[in-house]
Amino acid sequence: MRRPPPPDTLWVRYAGRAKLAVGEVINRAYDVTKEWASIGPGTRRADRFGAFGERSVICFPPTTIMNEHYIRIGDDTVIGPHVALSAGMAPGQTCITDPVVSIGDRCLIGRGSGIVGHLSIEIGDDVFTGHYVYITDQNHGYADRNVPVSLQTMPERPVSIGRGSWIGHGSVVLPGTQIGRNVVIGANSVVRGTIPDYSVAAGVPAKVIKRY
Repeated sequence: MRRPPPPDTLWVRYAGRAKLAVGEVINRAYDVTKEWASIGPGTRRADRFGAFGERSVICFPPTTIMNEHYIRIGDDTVIGPHVALSAGMAPGQTCITDPVVSIGDRCLIGRGSGIVGHLSIEIGDDVFTGHYVYITDQNHGYADRNVPVSLQTMPERPVSIGRGSWIGHGSVVLPGTQIGRNVVIGANSVVRGTIPDYSVAAGVPAKVIKRY
């Protein structure tokens, strides 16, 4: 006759089954949360934007969305999770341009990226970025060594990224940058100045390494 398993073995067995069941519930709930909490056309959150195109989506969760009435998003654009989108430096700020941030049609902004505009950031149609790309039109200055760097700012300088371009993982696009059409920016590059159409640029600072 078989002996029943000791109580501690039964506990481990039941606890393991409960863990699997609870884990499955949590994962399903998270999948539903991501789907339902994403921002899409017709939602209250989307209505706050200056424009929010058809079939576009901001995946859940976003990191920061600030002053979205100065931000315009085109059609069929996907903005990944944990992305920061902001216009200005503080909620409720009145900006001197409108839009401050413009993202075109059929774009893909990778997970963890940040697009922080103060004057003008214009991203053309069909632009893709890798994860953790940072794009800004304002930086900190260092004109006065007696003032904390965090309190010094440089004038805003417009940024534009031409249609059909690809910005590699971890890249930083600095104020005043003008990236042309169908440009590839290598991963982890720091981009400033002008990058001409149909070229490949990489490095810190990014330099053109190939042109078509």
